[in-house]
Amino acid sequence: MELADLARQSGLERPSIVVERLSDGRHWTHVPARTLYPASMIKVPLVAAALIDLAEDRLEEHARVRVGVANVTANDLDSPLVAGYEASLEELFALTISRSDNVGTNQLFDLVGRERGTRLVRERLGLRDTSFRRKLSGGHPLLVDPQQTGRNAHPAVDAATLFRAIAQRSFAGAERLHGYLEQQEWNAKLTAGLRPGDRFAHKTGDTDEVSHDGGILTTVEGERYVLVVYSASTSSEATDARFAELMRRLRPRL
Repeated sequence: MELADLARQSGLERPSIVVERLSDGRHWTHVPARTLYPASMIKVPLVAAALIDLAEDRLEEHARVRVGVANVTANDLDSPLVAGYEASLEELFALTISRSDNVGTNQLFDLVGRERGTRLVRERLGLRDTSFRRKLSGGHPLLVDPQQTGRNAHPAVDAATLFRAIAQRSFAGAERLHGYLEQQEWNAKLTAGLRPGDRFAHKTGDTDEVSHDGGILTTVEGERYVLVVYSASTSSEATDARFAELMRRLRPRL
């Protein structure tokens, strides 16, 4: 599979692509470790870390988490997570993944901890180049974050590693996280290029400098793949259309 040709034909800028067939581990890549800001793709390892904490009793399933005013920022969809609201962990997890809620994400940064969360996903999940360094902002000016230590990191190769672990249920909470990915509300990118009957449990990430999509694809024929596409393309409807076109060209090769 010539991913370089498909990437060039799609028109995405500086793409980083990983495709893996889960039945036999065969994989294809195009610059998989390219350094690109992960945007909201960082939310998947963050929730994974929180789910591991939950399984190991560092978090309490029925606890209520009061939303702090310092964590409130804009979202593309309306959020119930306003300052003072007492959210359940289930709400934080589901909103962070399925709606890409930035406020839920920032609360999870506080619950998991940046240094410890980074260590956890590296040691437990093999995400060697993933780091939690800064809370997320829904626009400019950026959220004031006195504890920031740089920009978050989660390259396409690490995203693929995590999606494989989720698909194979290889850590506590993986099945639950897969369910949140299946409920994804943002479906204008790779999903738009799939065939009827295909299912894509996935997460997107967008800013004014990057656009990404990745997850676990189950084809109508019953084959399963990990598929991750990062790009340095600006978030826009035109970029979404390029993702869809890439998927249309890739799908007959799967």
